[in-house]
Amino acid sequence: MALEALKGWTSAQKNVVAASYLGWTFDAFDFFALVFVLPDVAKQFGVEIPTVALAVTLTLAVRPLGAFLFGRLADDYGRRNVLIFNILCYSVFGFATAFATSLNMFLVIRALFGVAMGGIWGIGASLAMETIPPKARGIVSGILQSGYPSGYLVASLAFGALYASFGWRGMFMAGLVPGVILAGYIYAVVPESPAWRRPAVTSATKHLTHLIGVSAVLAAVMFALITFGREQGLLYIVAVTVPVLVLAATLTPFIRRHLKLVLYAIILMTGFNFFSHGTQDLYPVFLREQHHFDPATVTTITVILNIGAIVGGLFFGSLSQGLGRRKAVITAALLSLPVVYFWSYSQTPMMLAAGAFLMQICVQGAWGVVPAHLNELSPPDARGTFAGTVYQSGNLLASINAVFQAEFAEHSANATGAN
Repeated sequence: MALEALKGWTSAQKNVVAASYLGWTFDAFDFFALVFVLPDVAKQFGVEIPTVALAVTLTLAVRPLGAFLFGRLADDYGRRNVLIFNILCYSVFGFATAFATSLNMFLVIRALFGVAMGGIWGIGASLAMETIPPKARGIVSGILQSGYPSGYLVASLAFGALYASFGWRGMFMAGLVPGVILAGYIYAVVPESPAWRRPAVTSATKHLTHLIGVSAVLAAVMFALITFGREQGLLYIVAVTVPVLVLAATLTPFIRRHLKLVLYAIILMTGFNFFSHGTQDLYPVFLREQHHFDPATVTTITVILNIGAIVGGLFFGSLSQGLGRRKAVITAALLSLPVVYFWSYSQTPMMLAAGAFLMQICVQGAWGVVPAHLNELSPPDARGTFAGTVYQSGNLLASINAVFQAEFAEHSANATGAN
């Protein structure tokens, strides 16, 4: 059934899906490059790992701002052009991470990267879902969401290939060229969404408002981190982000009309993000610090778990076309419960790899349904904004994962050492 849904596509439809998938893949690569080198960055700047893990939390916390800002741009000016701009932004900020000379500078750059990262998922998903045949939404949903573990997989391979020779800075340099090539590819062969229509009013004032909004967000993030320090600055960023999003929601006619739907989607995506970030982000650190595995073993296990994630996304995304979106998600989530023990308490590399593989089949199996489900919930006039913003708002509410896990692991290690 899944293969039947992929037949008869035009070259334009194939290029749109490929571009949306690769955009999320390269974005995820730049995000996951950090989780492999947290101990190295901490050593570089003379701090503990939980302090550097703030960068992961910070990136997740500011992603809703990027989703809303880039999403509004996509609804007003078209998916294709904003997608190109968005890819160039996250590629440049990912590359710039390699040149950080202090921890504050490192966190500022990762915050800027987080804003850019926030926009890509909603724009790419809306462009793809508006272009493909409706019967293909399930399998394409799985393909698009598999871009996330694909990026994780590429980061795993890059860690094995680049880390020993180029160190942690080389990991961040690796993403620039693919991002620029992808932007050129989209410019050359990817058409605009057939469902998008230019709004009747696109005044110079509206253009200026968008520019001021983006600039203000980036300036506020940098100001908070530099003025108040790392931990306090992050708290201020999260504290300010929530009311800003609430205000933006109040001023958005769609959200005023569909408040219950928006709240449902945000709560849903909060659970999804606890599910995924709680099982993925610090797993390489867990393997390095708790089990003391060498880089080759860490690379092998993370490659295996991401293969599982890709398989799960494709399988459950396709399954949702016949079974239904919600039933497919519930099935994948319930199947993860008996896997938890093997994923977390196994002692040998083989058993940890098997547990991680099965866990990510379930986690990304549930996630494989999300692009189709959120885009089907959203009306056409706000699709670029809605799906990405509720997704990244869930990221904001779940962003404490990384710091919590790092501090819990450090506390457990200290307690074990004391005993």
